[in-house]
This record gives sequence, structure tokens and C-alpha cells, in this order.
Amino acid sequence: MYRQGLIKCALTLVEAAKLETGDVIRQAIIELYAGSSGVLMNLPFDTISGNAMKYNREASLPGVGFRGVNEAYTASTGILNPITESLVIAGGDLDVDKFIIDTMGAQQRSVHEAMKVRALSLAWTQKFIKGDSQSDPREFDGLQVRITGGQMIAAGSTAGGTALSLSKLDEAIDQTLNPTHLVMSKAMRRRLTQAARNTSVGGFLTYGVDAFGKPVEMYNGLPFIVVDLDHLGNPILPFTEAATSGTATATSIYVVSLGEGGVQGIQNGGVDVRDLGELQTSPVLRTRVEWYNGFAVFNGRAATRLWSIADAPVVA
Repeated sequence: MYRQGLIKCALTLVEAAKLETGDVIRQAIIELYAGSSGVLMNLPFDTISGNAMKYNREASLPGVGFRGVNEAYTASTGILNPITESLVIAGGDLDVDKFIIDTMGAQQRSVHEAMKVRALSLAWTQKFIKGDSQSDPREFDGLQVRITGGQMIAAGSTAGGTALSLSKLDEAIDQTLNPTHLVMSKAMRRRLTQAARNTSVGGFLTYGVDAFGKPVEMYNGLPFIVVDLDHLGNPILPFTEAATSGTATATSIYVVSLGEGGVQGIQNGGVDVRDLGELQTSPVLRTRVEWYNGFAVFNGRAATRLWSIADAPVVA
């Protein structure tokens, strides 16, 4: 697979923060970004040059066959679709009033900056799932827009949504090339853990720890990435998605392959953190966080959406 513009190996934000040993503020903010989002914690980012990346996505493999003595092979070639992913600009200004710092201590600046960074992280996570560049050209397309065709598997045809079945979840996993994670809401995680305690359903769950030492559930060896609320307090994967019947009463689970050849983030220069000091126009201390980023799906089977899932107990 040819990719133009890559200049470094892919690192998650947690790994990238470890390399920022000379800039404590930058290191802390990068860790806050990752710690506030399970997606950003696990998604590796390639550093590219320029403002976009061109690559070829495999569409079909070349033909192969057998031949007899003195016979020739039938020539064939594979199909590659050229794709271009542009970077978007994400970030914000973190302002803390000088009165707060003078009366409550310098540590208050860190508290307010942490709140802002968490909001940025949650906003990015929402766009990773629901982003739509047709609605807002300043953002990238999320998984819901990108996944089409055979990579969309309906949980069933029941009006209003169908209860998740483990067999359908297994089908979505099998449809994904080299799956690494399951992305879902807290409500769906709760449904799966309830099913694991129900001997009539099953659903073998195991447990591990994430990059920050927190416990994480796994189904068939795939860790859960749980997405909850966005920066505005709205659920990212609510039960208000369209079901097969068209009613807004369902949700989705995404099976993804995060890493080389699958779903990867792209960035130019990493997270940029600048302390602008006190503004002349206002008695506030400003820190600016800016990130030129996006993500790419390098293989058409690197992500699968299991959709039209009803808010109902899991079945076998």
C-alpha cells in the first residue's frame, strides 16, 4: 500500500506524550487528550508532511489460477482506488482570569485548562463517530458516514430496532479485517455484561487494563472502547439512530481495526501547545492548543458497523 507523505511511524497519543520529556505542559495536555477519550487512547497517529495524505485503498485482488503444460496464465491486475485525506484544524484557546489565579492559586489555571482539553477531546471523539464534512466542511467524515455497503450489518429487521444477538456481533467481527476493538456506548456495554451473567445467553467476557491502568472489558479478545457523552453533554451513540424501519430508536456497535493498514490517525506536527501569557485586551492568561489532524481508513474492511440495535437485552 502506497502512502505519500508519511515521515514517522504511528504512535498513540499516550506513547507520543512519553517523548515530550522537555515540555511538561505539552506532555500533560497530550495525556489529558488521550485520557479523556478511549478512541484517542488507542488510535495510532502517523505524522505526515503537508496538509493532506494521498494513498491507495485496495478494491480487489488480482486473479490467480492454474495452468497446464504449454498453456499460459490469464493476465489480471488488482484494483486500487486513490484516496485523499485532508487535515482539519482542531483546538481552542484556554483562558483563565487573572483574578482566579491571584486569589485561588496558580494551580487553578491547570484545573481550567484540563476542563477545556477534556471538552476538545470529547468533541473530537464525537466527530470520529458522527463527523460529516457535508454538514460542516471544517470537520472530517466519521465512521458512520464512511462505512457503507457490506460493512454495514443490520442487527435485524424488527421495526424500531432488533435486540443485539451475539451471533450478529460475531458476524460483524468476522466481516472486519484484523479487528482490534469494539466501539460502543455505556448502555451497550451494560447489556453485554448483563448477558455474560445470564447462563441462558452467555457471551464470554474477559478483562484487561488500558494504557492508564483502568479495567477494560473484552469480548472474543477484543477490548471495548466505550464512548459516552460529547463536549455538550449529548450521548455520542444514543438509541436515537435510524433503525431499519426508519424510526430513530436504535444504536450501533463498531468493530474496528486500529493500526497499520487499518484505521489510523494522521497529523502534522502533533498537538501544539503555546502559552500566550496575559492578553493586552483582557486580564486573562491564555494557552492555545491546536492540532492539525484527521484519520484514514486504509482498507475497506477495516471497520464494520453493526446497526439498528434496539435498547433490549442481548440474545444468543
